[in-house]
Amino acid sequence: MWRIGLKMLMGDRAKYFTLVGSVSVVVFLFIQQGSVFCGLIGRTAKPVEAIGAPIWVVDRNLQVVDEFKGLLDTDLLRVRSVEGVKWAVPLFIRQAQVRLPNGKFQAVRLVGIDSATLVGRPPRLLEGRIEDLNAPDAVIVGRAEMERLGSPKIGDTFEINDRRARVVGIADVPRDFLSNPYLYTTFERAVQYVPRERKLMNYILAAPKEGYTTQQVLENIQRTTGLAAYDEDGMRWLTMNYYLRNTGIPVNIGISVVLVFLVGMAVIGQTFYAFALQNEKYFGALKAMGAGSGTLVGMIVLQSIIVGLIGYGIGAGGGSLVGYLGGRGAGKLAFYTPYQLLIISFAATMLICVLSSLLSIQRVLRLEPAVVFRG
Repeated sequence: MWRIGLKMLMGDRAKYFTLVGSVSVVVFLFIQQGSVFCGLIGRTAKPVEAIGAPIWVVDRNLQVVDEFKGLLDTDLLRVRSVEGVKWAVPLFIRQAQVRLPNGKFQAVRLVGIDSATLVGRPPRLLEGRIEDLNAPDAVIVGRAEMERLGSPKIGDTFEINDRRARVVGIADVPRDFLSNPYLYTTFERAVQYVPRERKLMNYILAAPKEGYTTQQVLENIQRTTGLAAYDEDGMRWLTMNYYLRNTGIPVNIGISVVLVFLVGMAVIGQTFYAFALQNEKYFGALKAMGAGSGTLVGMIVLQSIIVGLIGYGIGAGGGSLVGYLGGRGAGKLAFYTPYQLLIISFAATMLICVLSSLLSIQRVLRLEPAVVFRG
């Protein structure tokens, strides 16, 4: 009976390809919208990944990594004195304006790292040496969005707040949500590039001593200093949760996903119903020969599962191909497909197919065997 069901499904090539094509389009749109959502939210936390530190100490009212909430110099000394802290260094992150040689201005993410240890440096240098950052006026440019700075090369110069900056290296830095170029320099030089404020340092990077877990040190810092402390993953989620709560990204993309689900269910349901209507006489013949309702329902469910599996494979492959061609998350397209999204889309696809087949199942269950004898 299963073989007969598959022959009925694939016998009419037009209906079969319509079913598979409909499912493929639904899956493609589901994967595409979901991956763009994950890519956008993931990019909000890229500044944390671009620094890469075991422990972040921040103002307890900080909501997102892009905020500037200054810390006192004494806060750094207090963190260094906490039990279990191996080292602690200052970090400076601010938005700054760069004046290019052609007279135009460009916003950048200015990162000032400790000049002695160079903790917080870019994850990978493509050109130059990290030690050159201690040279006068030296900055390292992140490759992402560097075309906005005129694609500078080592030795090129520009101005930040009327102060000279000279490129000494190019770093491999991921694109972030704001899509601004990264500039790395020393902490002392970074605070000279921006307007003076009473509190110049806005982050403290730290690491646990051997024999202490990261969680133990986080709790010690919070209890001793009254500041907030996060590991790298906690800092990432602090930023991503802020954008999830305070931006329209979840609502806008969520509406698109729901519409894809509803439209897909309507299209596939109508196609399944037309398929059952066209094969009504064959189901009637099987019923007249003694096939029970359970057997016929099993045939229809099998058909919907086969269509769902094939359509899912084509749609998921197409959606992943779009992400690959878009730069696998490193290009302009914000695209990230976690395995959880693939699992959710698979479950949603099979749910759409099974629910859509219910329309044709109801038709078959009410079918009279005598329909096969009608003219």
